[in-house]
Amino acid sequence: MLSVCLLIGSLSDAAAQTDKREVRRGNRRFNDGEYSAAQVEYMKALAKDSSSVAANYNIANSLFRQKDFDSAAKALERVEEIAAGIEDAASFYYNQGAVAIAQQNWQKAVDAFAKSLLVNPDDLDAKENYIYAKKMLQNQQQNQDQNQDQNQDQNQDQNQDQQQDQNQDQQQDQQQDQNQDQQQQDQNQEQDQPQISPQAAQQMLQAIQAKENETQEKVRKAKAAATRPRDKNW
Repeated sequence: MLSVCLLIGSLSDAAAQTDKREVRRGNRRFNDGEYSAAQVEYMKALAKDSSSVAANYNIANSLFRQKDFDSAAKALERVEEIAAGIEDAASFYYNQGAVAIAQQNWQKAVDAFAKSLLVNPDDLDAKENYIYAKKMLQNQQQNQDQNQDQNQDQNQDQNQDQQQDQNQDQQQDQQQDQNQDQQQQDQNQEQDQPQISPQAAQQMLQAIQAKENETQEKVRKAKAAATRPRDKNW
């Protein structure tokens, strides 16, 4: 079973060495499960000594138990800033990893448990949590890659659809322009042609027919002359 319980023993002992009564009272409240009351005592200790590693560290523990994971992470960052050399570094990094798991900050969790294992390689819980955090980080990265690929595919599809729509619109516009040009040309041709009245058209037809009759008569006479018998001298 995955273990993400925070560790408080070593740094609590360090606080006792500096005779911090508020820290000791906070530890008693913490051990009784009164995490909010313990936090108050630790805050009193910080009011007297803002650089107290034990108070900052144990505040992180109490905040974690109250499920205020973001504040717990910040408290641990404060410990890392003010402590040149953390007495129980393995426990500190273990707790940092536990808070990161609660925040689902898998990269930070992997890094923290790796540091804890560098100090204490035999910590089985730290190993188990490290493996779990690393697996979750890999899953997260795979999901991100898949989402990125899907987004790229969707963008490509959208771009292709937009391009097709643009091409269709251009073709429709060109066809409409061609149709309009053709209609305009037809109208211009109709306007250019002279308008003939029905009477004039009838007269033109009669004149053409008379001319055709005259031509046919000339052809008939010429043909008759060509086929006439010739005078022959004997």
